[in-house]
Amino acid sequence: MASLLALVLPFFGLILLGYLAARFTPLRHAGADGLAWLNAYVLYLALPALFFTLISRTPIEELARFDFIAVDLAATYAVFLLVFLLSRLVRGNGIAGSTVQGLAGCYGNIGYMGPGIALLALGEKAAVPVALIFSFENVAHFIAAPAMMALAGGETARPLRLAGQVARRILLHPFILATLIGVGAAGLHLQPPAALDRLIAMLSPTAAPCALFAMGVTLGLRPLTRVPAEIFYIVPAKLLLHPILVGLALLLVGGFDPLWVEAAVLMAALPTAASVYVIAEQYQLWQQRASATILISTGLSVVTVSGLIYLLHAGILPTALR
Repeated sequence: MASLLALVLPFFGLILLGYLAARFTPLRHAGADGLAWLNAYVLYLALPALFFTLISRTPIEELARFDFIAVDLAATYAVFLLVFLLSRLVRGNGIAGSTVQGLAGCYGNIGYMGPGIALLALGEKAAVPVALIFSFENVAHFIAAPAMMALAGGETARPLRLAGQVARRILLHPFILATLIGVGAAGLHLQPPAALDRLIAMLSPTAAPCALFAMGVTLGLRPLTRVPAEIFYIVPAKLLLHPILVGLALLLVGGFDPLWVEAAVLMAALPTAASVYVIAEQYQLWQQRASATILISTGLSVVTVSGLIYLLHAGILPTALR
């Protein structure tokens, strides 16, 4: 028990501290506005600096493992399809609502929680698979959401304009930009000037704790009002089925570094991303239930992710087929 607490307390302790700060400190009255600058710091500075630092030092051949990404995406969207069909055929929801539910079942908190937990649990060598998973999964989600909403009739933009909006959203995302610049620096063996390098070195170590604390504050500002029935198949799909499918798929295909398999499974085990609420809000559907899904899955992930980290550190889970 002591060893398990030593592994997971730093991760979820920071989220808990953020949650408590949002609920009980005087700053709670500031609401989400009080969190905006911390989110901006994490989103635009700290995490991009961390991604750039670690990726720019990685051999370029490790950054071109498209087979790894293809397997990860195939398993992730198998979960999306399953949840989508459950929503559509069993619950009788429309395409738009089923899309949000499908994303809730496969879109994990790979931005805020992902780098912090993976790097602390697995070390800096996990940065490359984490960055690749983040970049390519977000590209897939950024494309899937408007495409499915267009199919449902909830997206009114013309196809070319919609494609341009999606492309800008992808290419201008700070994490993806930092990843692309890091890949360029790794391929050309470039190093930033000394002053800029020192600034990046100051920003990078703050990324994980600030991101996890901000996640806790976000949860604290969103009280749970009711438990939607869809929770009972979305949350198990996200916290249990998703990591199992990703792990099995990577093991069956084979040829991947065990650390990369561990990183992918850990990323898949993360709770539903706050971005799912943003998507629901954008299309004006399933907002409260999306918020409840995020809160409940994050609370339960304290148990599931903690258990997974323990199993990985204990060497109980296979990371390669022999």
